[in-house]
This record gives sequence, structure tokens and C-alpha cells, in this order.
Amino acid sequence: MFVAEGVKLLDCALDAHAPVESVYVAADALGSPGIRESVERALTAGARAFELGPGVLERVALTVTPQPVLAVVRTPEATLDDLADADLVVVCVDVRDPGNAGALIRSADASGAGGVVCCDGSVDPFNPKTVRASAGSVLHVPVVTGVGTDEALSWLRSRGFVLRGAVSEGGTAHTDVDWSVRSALVLGNEATGLSDQMRQQLDELVTVHMAGHAESLNVAIAGAVLFFEALRQRSTLGGVKVVSKSGLPEVGAPRLRERAANE
Repeated sequence: MFVAEGVKLLDCALDAHAPVESVYVAADALGSPGIRESVERALTAGARAFELGPGVLERVALTVTPQPVLAVVRTPEATLDDLADADLVVVCVDVRDPGNAGALIRSADASGAGGVVCCDGSVDPFNPKTVRASAGSVLHVPVVTGVGTDEALSWLRSRGFVLRGAVSEGGTAHTDVDWSVRSALVLGNEATGLSDQMRQQLDELVTVHMAGHAESLNVAIAGAVLFFEALRQRSTLGGVKVVSKSGLPEVGAPRLRERAANE
């Protein structure tokens, strides 16, 4: 189980059909129509709901100014096999900061990545801080935990993924990389990056070139830049811009091929 704090995360869990075990509501919060509606949705889905006395939620919540709703949600159990059809997989190696990990998962979801692997040594992606930073994306994209880095890379290589690592300097410019092929992007520790041993296991190193004087980008920002470059390239196939009904680019090679064939 993990804790989802706030009505927005509760709604994300319900929208994703994640099993919500229980909901805890601050005193008098049910007077808000939005909160009442979400709690009623949770009850309909089989959750239990409890209205707390004054000051109780403030004592158990992890934030300084807590949301008026806490939910206990069953943790999704994704495996490497859930990534078999992905075109882009994000691999976090020793990413320690919950905010960074959550932001990476959120950006991976937004850019259409097929999944995220948080290898042993990385922060728990279902840590409450990580869940908040992901804005609920931990429930929308497969997030695999409990696997070692060697196991994850071996599995990805055996499925035809090109293994690419993000480095602060010395790699191929990220805009010169061919992201149309199945890729696994490996992101390292915030302070030390990818070890020399890890770099030797990868097929290619990738760098986001910078114009200013900053030594490097935060891992979450660098990841977002790389994810969206992959999306940009996959949104154009054979010179044909592929868009969805909403006007936004479609994501994923299978859909791109299908759309291009139809046109």
C-alpha cells in the first residue's frame, strides 16, 4: 500500500482503477462538493471512508500544510514484461531524491514513455513525496521496482532496446540521436551520474548541450528534455506530422506506423 495525499491524487487513483483501500477526510472537509464527490466515488469503488476529528489529519500527514484528504491505495505491481511493447523505457539508477524521481515519472508519462524502471538503490517511487511529485503519474505509467540494474539492462537488450545513458558531457548531442528506434534511457545519481562501469555497458552516451555557464542540468530536467526530443522525433514519420484528434502528437511507434499507413 501507499499513501496518496490530496483529492487530486485520490481522483487519479480512481481514474486509473487502482484499488483504494481507505480514505481519511479532515473534519468538516466533506462540506466541499468536490471532496464529497471524490469520497463518494471511492465508496462506490469499494473503499472505506473515515471522517477524522479536528487536528488528527494534521498530526499524521507528512506535509506542513496537509491536504484535507488522505487515501491508502494498493501499489501497482508492474514487471519488466509489462514493458515488452514499449518504444522508450526510462531506467533510474541510484536516483535518490523523491522529487527528482517523481518529476521523471511525470515527464515520462507526459511524453508517452512506455514505462519506468527504478532499479535497486533508487528511491521508492511510491514514497509519498515521490507520489506527490509525480502528480499521479505513478498510476498511469508502468513503474517497475525490485530489480537490479544488470537484470534490467540484460532484459531490455534481449528485447531489442538500444541502451543509452545520459551524461553531462562527452555524449552524442541529444538532437542527433535516432530516437525512432526502441530505446532505454539510463539516468544516474544526482551527484555522481553514471559510473564508468555502467557507461561501458551501454550502447551510446547522450548529452544535452548547454549554452550558458551551468555545469550540468538537474537529472529531472535533463530527463524531460530527452523524453520530449524522443517524442518530437516520433511525432514525425516520413515527413508526415502525426497528430491526434486533440491536435497533440500521437505517441508510440505502433500508432505512428498505423496512422502513416492509413494516410
